[in-house]
Amino acid sequence: MNLGQTVFAQLLEFIPSYEFQVCVDRYQGNRYVKDFSCWDQFLCLVFAQLTDRTSLRDIETCLRAQQPKLYHMGFRGRASRATLADANEARDWRIYRDFAQVLIGMARDLYRDESFGVELSETVYAFDSTTVDLCLSLFPWRSFVAARAPSSCIPCWMCAAAFRPVFM
Repeated sequence: MNLGQTVFAQLLEFIPSYEFQVCVDRYQGNRYVKDFSCWDQFLCLVFAQLTDRTSLRDIETCLRAQQPKLYHMGFRGRASRATLADANEARDWRIYRDFAQVLIGMARDLYRDESFGVELSETVYAFDSTTVDLCLSLFPWRSFVAARAPSSCIPCWMCAAAFRPVFM
């Protein structure tokens, strides 16, 4: 039996939690929050990304399977579907944008002396290639996409609104 840290907890040691808290405080992300903090939401999103979860139900099922280990993985709040959905809807997205800028700054410092360090000073664009289920009542053009693709998903990078510069 493993008595050490989980791999997820070891990965989190590289995340500057103080800088994340600064970003949360800037936009009052934990205002009126009792149990499920922005840090818990961030952990859920990181866990979902690393384990290739595709839905809130999938995230919840996978986290519940790890219930005895969640505290040791860094989770303090209970992550249910409704709680995670409410957090994703209500929390300010700029928290995560600013934190991404912090992480990009850390990456620049780490790779400053590498041969491709010059390329990092230029504008970089991030493409989100995850899939999103679209409701036909909200997106009537989705029926065209569904006719061309066998699934009910469309890659986000096809949407022009998802094409934004990460930093300048």
